[in-house]
Amino acid sequence: MQNFETITLDKNNGVATVTMNRPDVHNAFNEVMIADLTACFEALNEDKEVVVIILQSAGQSFSAGADINWMKSMVSATQDENKADSERLAKLLRTINFNSKATIAKVQGLALGGGVGLVCCCDIVVATTDAKFGLTEAKLGLVPAVISPYVVDAMGTRHARRYFQSAEIFDSATAHRLGVVSELCGEAELDEKVAKQVKFLNSTGPYAKEIGKKLVMSVVGRTLPQQKKLDEYTTQVIAAVRVSGEGQKGLNAFLNKEKPSW
Repeated sequence: MQNFETITLDKNNGVATVTMNRPDVHNAFNEVMIADLTACFEALNEDKEVVVIILQSAGQSFSAGADINWMKSMVSATQDENKADSERLAKLLRTINFNSKATIAKVQGLALGGGVGLVCCCDIVVATTDAKFGLTEAKLGLVPAVISPYVVDAMGTRHARRYFQSAEIFDSATAHRLGVVSELCGEAELDEKVAKQVKFLNSTGPYAKEIGKKLVMSVVGRTLPQQKKLDEYTTQVIAAVRVSGEGQKGLNAFLNKEKPSW
């Protein structure tokens, strides 16, 4: 297992804990974190000693979405460059969503934009009662394109139509009602609640878990090859939106700490 710049990895008794470690920027992700997470989850997928993967974060927030410096590069990038950039994120999400191991997201603080995407790629999501969620891309004139297949899977079509357009922040109770969060608890109980889920998962057959996950994916028509085809569409969408007039206006307004005049 390679060394990582933006995450840490701990393995103990079949449980791998992946920690996003950029607390100073609320674990906002950039191209380095995307590469680190992708490589880590790819390796864990093949690790025969690992049964469960916990995805968590250091500091106050789970993930505030895209890093501001990463977003700056979007403004001047061409449509082709934006598509290539989006394809790297799409690969990360596929790697988590279709991982052969059981996955648990442990969420506190903010989960915004792509952070919600990471949450929705995990099998089980345990969140604190004061966590906040938001699909805020529309405020920048953008859309949550690459994460959309996983978010729609989690919350359903009707709710996605609302939140993709309104970009409103919603609390953890709402996230639980929508299906984005599996279990809620106080911050002091977060570790205990996650440990309880690990105990449940350790009581079932490793192969049964893997096949069970694949069964669900197949029943709903979302196998890995089908996801790759869908990603070709979603990455084209976000690349086109980023270089559009509205996308450029929204990104520049955000970077200049201004409100776009829609």
